[in-house]
Amino acid sequence: MTSVAEQTGTPAGTVEPPRGGARRASAWIRRAPLMPALIFMIVVTQLPFVATLVISFMDWNAYYPDEVGFAGVDNFRRVFTDVNMRDAVWTTILLTVGVVLISLLLGLGIALLLDRKFRGRGAVRTMMIAPFLVVPVAAALLWKHALYNPEYGLFNGALTRIWGLFGSDNPPQPDWISTMPLWAVIFALVWQWTPFMMLILLAGLQGRPLDVIEAARIDGANTWQIFRSMTLPHLRQYLELGALLGSIYIVQNFDAVFTITSGGLGTANLPYTIYQIFYQAHDYGRASAAAVVVVAGTIIIATFALRTVSSLFREDPGR
Repeated sequence: MTSVAEQTGTPAGTVEPPRGGARRASAWIRRAPLMPALIFMIVVTQLPFVATLVISFMDWNAYYPDEVGFAGVDNFRRVFTDVNMRDAVWTTILLTVGVVLISLLLGLGIALLLDRKFRGRGAVRTMMIAPFLVVPVAAALLWKHALYNPEYGLFNGALTRIWGLFGSDNPPQPDWISTMPLWAVIFALVWQWTPFMMLILLAGLQGRPLDVIEAARIDGANTWQIFRSMTLPHLRQYLELGALLGSIYIVQNFDAVFTITSGGLGTANLPYTIYQIFYQAHDYGRASAAAVVVVAGTIIIATFALRTVSSLFREDPGR
């Protein structure tokens, strides 16, 4: 009589690994705790997007409830040929590029300062992060009323004090939102997104090879040469990551435009234009088509962001 171990070819005293169905059952048992979260994410994110995609191919206007039908790609054609939509695309590009570039430059400067050792550095870092933690609508209201208001705003109050130092009784009191509406929105968003860029770049600065930098300094390299030839190339991917992640969120920004300018004075970006089409014109089909276009653009940007993150982890496998 031969034993089971001899028949199966498994050495005595060893446990045979699970096969086929047992292995699959074990994998499902490990994944089971994640299933509720996965189902919740599908219900909350994917089902509404599928519904939006279906509606984007329909001729559906609430003002004409009896004329609902299939429109094919007509809604997408109207999105790409509409003059207001093209203006909204251009405004979105200007808003996104302006906020991202200024936030990156300010974030880089602040990160370089906070990378130095000084007393109270932890407290200063915490305070610098605070604007990013403010609710977007609250931040927009703060800028609109506490800073931009021509009668009691901080900016005009500061101008009054400065002009008073020079003996002038008629200081300028501009209406900031009316005279520079798009810049008013950009500055409010820059204030909120600079801490985000600072955090990413500060994390990159923490990963610099300090021994190599010290060797370069001993060899006679000055601060500018070290920054240009060593620090900046090291931060390149962190700059790319900050720009891509910032673009993903700022392209979808609605709060600042709605709160500060209500989409007027040439500040209506794509999300606000979609809001107008959906809630004011009640053209659900065209609004859904525009939303699908925005989501597609966001997915493209997110793909580049994920590639940048993956390259960062490949370069530093110990992270």
